[in-house]
Amino acid sequence: MGLVYLGCLLGALGCMVLLDRRFTLFFWRDAPRAAIVLAVGIAFFVVWDLAGIGLDIFFRGDSPFMTGILLAPHLPLEEIFFLALLCYVAMIAYGASSSVLRRRRGPRRSRGPRRSRGVSAE
Repeated sequence: MGLVYLGCLLGALGCMVLLDRRFTLFFWRDAPRAAIVLAVGIAFFVVWDLAGIGLDIFFRGDSPFMTGILLAPHLPLEEIFFLALLCYVAMIAYGASSSVLRRRRGPRRSRGPRRSRGVSAE
Protein backbone atom coordinates (compact mmCIF):
# COMPACT_ATOMS: atom_id res chain seq x y z
CA MET A 1 0.00 0.00 0.00
CA GLY A 2 2.96 2.31 0.55
CA LEU A 3 3.41 3.05 -3.16
CA VAL A 4 -0.17 4.00 -4.06
CA TYR A 5 0.23 7.79 -3.88
CA LEU A 6 3.60 7.74 -5.64
CA GLY A 7 2.14 5.47 -8.32
CA CYS A 8 -0.79 7.84 -8.85
CA LEU A 9 1.57 10.80 -9.16
CA LEU A 10 3.75 8.94 -11.66
CA GLY A 11 0.67 7.88 -13.62
CA ALA A 12 -0.57 11.47 -13.78
CA LEU A 13 2.89 12.66 -14.85
CA GLY A 14 2.88 10.00 -17.58
CA CYS A 15 -0.49 11.23 -18.83
CA MET A 16 0.82 14.79 -18.93
CA VAL A 17 3.82 13.62 -20.97
CA LEU A 18 1.42 12.00 -23.46
CA LEU A 19 -0.60 15.22 -23.74
CA ASP A 20 2.57 17.22 -24.14
CA ARG A 21 3.85 14.97 -26.91
CA ARG A 22 0.51 14.81 -28.71
CA PHE A 23 -0.03 18.57 -28.82
CA THR A 24 3.62 19.78 -28.67
CA LEU A 25 2.99 22.03 -25.69
CA PHE A 26 6.08 22.14 -23.46
CA PHE A 27 8.96 19.63 -23.66
CA TRP A 28 8.27 18.75 -27.28
CA ARG A 29 8.30 22.43 -28.21
CA ASP A 30 11.66 23.34 -26.62
CA ALA A 31 13.11 20.64 -24.34
CA PRO A 32 16.12 22.53 -22.91
CA ARG A 33 14.02 25.56 -21.99
CA ALA A 34 11.26 23.36 -20.59
CA ALA A 35 13.72 21.47 -18.40
CA ILE A 36 15.05 24.73 -16.97
CA VAL A 37 11.57 26.12 -16.32
CA LEU A 38 10.44 22.89 -14.66
CA ALA A 39 13.58 22.66 -12.50
CA VAL A 40 13.26 26.29 -11.38
CA GLY A 41 9.58 25.78 -10.55
CA ILE A 42 10.27 22.65 -8.51
CA ALA A 43 13.19 24.32 -6.72
CA PHE A 44 11.04 27.35 -5.86
CA PHE A 45 8.31 25.21 -4.34
CA VAL A 46 10.78 23.00 -2.45
CA VAL A 47 12.24 26.14 -0.86
CA TRP A 48 8.68 27.28 -0.13
CA ASP A 49 7.91 23.92 1.49
CA LEU A 50 11.10 23.98 3.56
CA ALA A 51 10.28 27.49 4.77
CA GLY A 52 6.78 26.36 5.71
CA ILE A 53 8.16 23.31 7.50
CA GLY A 54 10.67 25.50 9.36
CA LEU A 55 7.84 27.79 10.49
CA ASP A 56 5.70 24.80 11.57
CA ILE A 57 3.08 25.65 8.94
CA PHE A 58 3.55 22.40 6.98
CA PHE A 59 3.98 18.97 8.48
CA ARG A 60 3.85 15.40 7.27
CA GLY A 61 0.67 13.54 8.01
CA ASP A 62 0.63 9.78 8.42
CA SER A 63 -0.83 7.80 5.56
CA PRO A 64 -0.61 4.14 4.63
CA PHE A 65 -0.56 5.20 0.96
CA MET A 66 2.84 6.92 1.14
CA THR A 67 6.27 5.29 1.00
CA GLY A 68 7.46 6.74 4.30
CA ILE A 69 10.71 7.93 2.71
CA LEU A 70 11.60 11.41 3.96
CA LEU A 71 14.04 13.68 2.15
CA ALA A 72 14.06 16.08 5.11
CA PRO A 73 11.97 16.27 8.27
CA HIS A 74 8.30 16.45 7.15
CA LEU A 75 9.31 16.41 3.45
CA PRO A 76 8.26 13.09 1.91
CA LEU A 77 9.63 11.76 -1.36
CA GLU A 78 6.19 12.09 -2.93
CA GLU A 79 6.27 15.87 -2.46
CA ILE A 80 8.93 16.25 -5.16
CA PHE A 81 6.80 14.30 -7.64
CA PHE A 82 3.72 16.30 -6.64
CA LEU A 83 5.60 19.55 -7.24
CA ALA A 84 6.82 18.26 -10.61
CA LEU A 85 3.22 17.43 -11.53
CA LEU A 86 2.00 20.83 -10.33
CA CYS A 87 4.59 22.71 -12.40
CA TYR A 88 4.11 20.46 -15.44
CA VAL A 89 0.32 20.89 -15.38
CA ALA A 90 0.76 24.66 -15.15
CA MET A 91 3.10 24.70 -18.14
CA ILE A 92 0.85 22.39 -20.18
CA ALA A 93 -2.13 24.64 -19.38
CA TYR A 94 -0.13 27.71 -20.40
CA GLY A 95 1.04 26.07 -23.63
CA ALA A 96 -2.46 24.86 -24.49
CA SER A 97 -4.15 28.18 -23.76
CA SER A 98 -1.58 30.18 -25.72
CA SER A 99 -1.94 27.75 -28.62
CA VAL A 100 -5.73 28.09 -28.60
CA LEU A 101 -5.54 31.88 -28.38
CA ARG A 102 -3.05 32.00 -31.25
CA ARG A 103 -5.33 29.84 -33.36
CA ARG A 104 -8.39 31.98 -32.56
CA ARG A 105 -6.62 35.16 -33.64
CA GLY A 106 -5.80 33.63 -36.99
CA PRO A 107 -2.80 34.37 -39.18
CA ARG A 108 -1.41 37.88 -39.06
CA ARG A 109 -1.92 39.72 -42.31
CA SER A 110 0.38 42.37 -43.60
CA ARG A 111 -1.50 45.55 -44.42
CA GLY A 112 1.31 47.08 -46.41
CA PRO A 113 2.87 50.45 -45.62
CA ARG A 114 0.97 52.58 -43.14
CA ARG A 115 -0.49 55.74 -44.53
CA SER A 116 -1.22 58.67 -42.34
CA ARG A 117 -4.70 60.07 -42.36
CA GLY A 118 -5.17 63.75 -42.37
CA VAL A 119 -2.41 66.25 -43.00
CA SER A 120 0.30 65.16 -45.40
CA ALA A 121 3.96 65.79 -44.70
CA GLU A 122 4.52 67.62 -48.02
